[in-house]
Amino acid sequence: MSSTALEDKFAPLRRYEHIIPGFNEFLKCLEKPLPKTVRLNTLKAEAEQIMASLEERGIEFEPLSWYEHGIKLLNVEKPGNLLEYFLGLIHPQEEVSMIPPVLMELEPGELVLDLCAAPGSKATQISQIMGNTGHVVANDVSLERISLLRDNYERLGVLNMSITMYDGRRFPLACQFDKVLVDAPCSCEGVIRKDYGALKNLSPGLYWHMHRLQRALLLRAVKLVRPGGIVIYSTCTFAPEENELVVDYVLKRVEGLELEPVEIRGLRHYPGLIEWEGRELHPDLAYCARFYPHVNDTGGLFVAKIRRIS
Repeated sequence: MSSTALEDKFAPLRRYEHIIPGFNEFLKCLEKPLPKTVRLNTLKAEAEQIMASLEERGIEFEPLSWYEHGIKLLNVEKPGNLLEYFLGLIHPQEEVSMIPPVLMELEPGELVLDLCAAPGSKATQISQIMGNTGHVVANDVSLERISLLRDNYERLGVLNMSITMYDGRRFPLACQFDKVLVDAPCSCEGVIRKDYGALKNLSPGLYWHMHRLQRALLLRAVKLVRPGGIVIYSTCTFAPEENELVVDYVLKRVEGLELEPVEIRGLRHYPGLIEWEGRELHPDLAYCARFYPHVNDTGGLFVAKIRRIS
């Protein structure tokens, strides 16, 4: 497809031409199928045992370069049809979706909140990293999505999780958590390789509607974490309104917060923006990370790591 045809097809994304390096390569990548990646669930078996089982059944894969419990399937179209899926040995999860829990510096025995948890990929990954110790509160506002979350944690053998159904903006402050994940609802531009339908709804109105929801969720999250604790804020969109502008809003209104650099050895990323449409943002937003599809052959992700220092 010609560059002009590509730009027409992905016209709503043209606003990012000056902030996404290699913009034409970015557009070309959006036309390619997303690789099939799964997480090896070590709550049920050792990673080596799961990979041996896959090899014995002729399933080809390659390990992810940066995460020992992630693999890319090479000759499987639907991982959810595999026997290993039904046994809870693997969980289909997009590669960049595995990043936020890894950044949480999780320790055994901690009390952790996933504020927008359903359908549960990241929440169950948190339980896995913690080895089923401590306690994970998986919250979501949607009853329908919570049923998917329950199915996933039962299939994967999670034992340290409870499910709550609150509007995350008003999650009750009964205690403070060691770590909080806010994988916020968003405009989903980063999943276009999997679902072109995300293009249909993009508009300035949507970006600012999501911005108001996201900043309220993040404001609640930084109050729910203990001093010294970590809040991870992530979205699967490229929109600065839903990413840097949300974090900037919270940093300027809540004292005692500090952004920490995001580093994932083995994955390339670009820094967060410190300016958008003539508006200067907090300089530490450069510590955030933007993962673009054409850089690592993945979906898209924005992630910020916030520590509450007081």
